Amino acid sequence: MAKKEISLISYCGLYCGDCFIRVRKIADLAQQLSNELKESKFEKHAIGLSRLIKEFKPLFHYEKFYKALCSLEDLRCEKTCRQKGGTTSCRIRECCINKGIDGCWLCSEFEYCKKLGRLEPVNGDANLKNLRKIRKEGVQKFLKGKKYW
Repeated sequence: MAKKEISLISYCGLYCGDCFIRVRKIADLAQQLSNELKESKFEKHAIGLSRLIKEFKPLFHYEKFYKALCSLEDLRCEKTCRQKGGTTSCRIRECCINKGIDGCWLCSEFEYCKKLGRLEPVNGDANLKNLRKIRKEGVQKFLKGKKYW
């Protein structure tokens, strides 16, 4: 299997090409908004706006909002999973490398693997759907078709 073909498929079955962290659009937009808020000195106006706009009152805490916004700016991934991007100590990646396989779809235990279960809170069963699809159809067909995220 050519490296280029598989480079955007993570070992766990998620597709790095669709990952919002890898695409970085959210991080870039958050950075633009952060810059605009600084330039317009929005912090000074935040308290006054929370007094004037009823929707701001129960939820609007500028410092918390700004910290969350800055956290979104940090959601960037320079490397794919196969380039050791993402989580640096990924047990799934380590397992596949130790087994000498290109991905979990080649492992007979992936349907019940506890390592894959740690992805569920964020990704639901998207990676499992992708793994089943890759196993059934192969990498080439998977790359051309719908991917779950």
